[in-house]
Amino acid sequence: MKDWFLAAGERGNLATSIPDWSAGNRVEPLIHGATYFDRLATEVEALGAGDQLFFTDWRGDPDEKVRDAGPTIAELFCRAARRGVVVKGLMWRSHLDKFAYSEEENQHLGDAIEAAGGEVLLDQRVRFGGSHHQKLVVIRHPRAPERDVAFAGGIDLCHSRRDDAHHRGDAQAVQMSSAYGDRPPWHDVQLCIHGPAVGALDTTFRERWTDPAPLDMLSPIAWVVDKLRRADLSPGELPPQPPDPPVCGPHSVQVLRTYPDAHFEFDFAPHGEFSIARGYTKALRRARRLIYLEDQYLWSKNVSQLFAEALRANPDLHLIAVVPRHPDVDGRLALPPNQVGRQQAIETCRQADPDRVHVFDLENHEGTPVYVHAKVCVIDDVWASVGSDNFNRRSWTHDSELSCAVLDDTGEFARDLRLRLLREHLDRAEDGSEDDDLVDPADAVSAVIRSAQALQDWHDGGRTGPRPPGRLRPHQPERLGALTRIWAEPMYRAVYDPDGRNYRDRLRRRW
Repeated sequence: MKDWFLAAGERGNLATSIPDWSAGNRVEPLIHGATYFDRLATEVEALGAGDQLFFTDWRGDPDEKVRDAGPTIAELFCRAARRGVVVKGLMWRSHLDKFAYSEEENQHLGDAIEAAGGEVLLDQRVRFGGSHHQKLVVIRHPRAPERDVAFAGGIDLCHSRRDDAHHRGDAQAVQMSSAYGDRPPWHDVQLCIHGPAVGALDTTFRERWTDPAPLDMLSPIAWVVDKLRRADLSPGELPPQPPDPPVCGPHSVQVLRTYPDAHFEFDFAPHGEFSIARGYTKALRRARRLIYLEDQYLWSKNVSQLFAEALRANPDLHLIAVVPRHPDVDGRLALPPNQVGRQQAIETCRQADPDRVHVFDLENHEGTPVYVHAKVCVIDDVWASVGSDNFNRRSWTHDSELSCAVLDDTGEFARDLRLRLLREHLDRAEDGSEDDDLVDPADAVSAVIRSAQALQDWHDGGRTGPRPPGRLRPHQPERLGALTRIWAEPMYRAVYDPDGRNYRDRLRRRW
């Protein structure tokens, strides 16, 4: 484990009480929001009086349905609170709705849960321009710890997330770039975790909940508004933390986080925590054959340099990246800064060896681009990570993030996660009966390239004849003019991909 996971002291944050890692877990990837929401609803509906439901999120829409016939997120959590479940939530206070954020939605979800007897706090303890981006649900059964479960990954409790393998989008959609249509197809992944690691994720929630830093310390206007609407600004007492759940499986889990080095201090991370960046850095240095990743924002030169270094050091190493075809926004001002970062990141990787860097985007069978929101990385079919963090400097230094790295004795988890994702992207049988050219990493690279090129050739040929199987196409990086880059690059660095480290660590290029 010490070869891949961060060992004692390598986390860089001695103030936290979470363990280095937790062994003996059972971890299951839940691919697609519809799968996750259905499992979440099943677990929450089984909670009774005295059980505990804790959650953190970037955005929560109270009316988002967890199943076709309901209930909504608000109804699910409110019914639990009325049954006597201890429901506590931390939502990012968010920027204003008029800037396409979720201030009112997060507030309304919190108000509904509080009216039912739970407690939800709007948390603004972030760097200027930052956000709380963790997506976590922890469910504890103090009288039956073997039933404890936690969910962590990239899926928010909000609109547009409840899509499935057909990728025709969530009927309750958010507005995005017109390229994705009125009902944007959405690809995402969440982990379902049983075992002792649930205790580490419970501690992650409790550290933020009990920290004494004021919730709205950065905004006097927000403080006045919250006082006028009598918002809950004082966290209530949490029930005692139960012992860790019993050992139940073969997987070891390391909980990785980002907390910035801000002008205020968390007691549990007084100088921030960059264990996500450190965890990836350590794992990438061990990569020898294949780095497989899916990411919403592969757009940071700082991060892509790690991939480039790994490629230069290992001549047999390949990189496969699945990214969105288009950013989620349109507009002359918003679009170029989103494009310039990805262009720089891909160019940095390809400078190491263009023949070993393979970048694809995703579409459904109707040809509509699928928005890739997943944050997944699999290295050599041994180490896997799923979380809220994207491959950019913002996620690794500036916002609050949460990721879970997973190892097992045989590497089956990491390999099976990669195979499950590729089966869907290449239209292969779900039972693995068509995996012959996917199991070996070198063969998988060739298979993905062939499939994506066949689909691209079909499009280039006027889409005549049967559509080839598969949903991946070679990604064509955007080309921006020199004048656009002059203003887009500084805006990208300052606003879209800021640095949350102190100046000393920036100068030393240290996470």
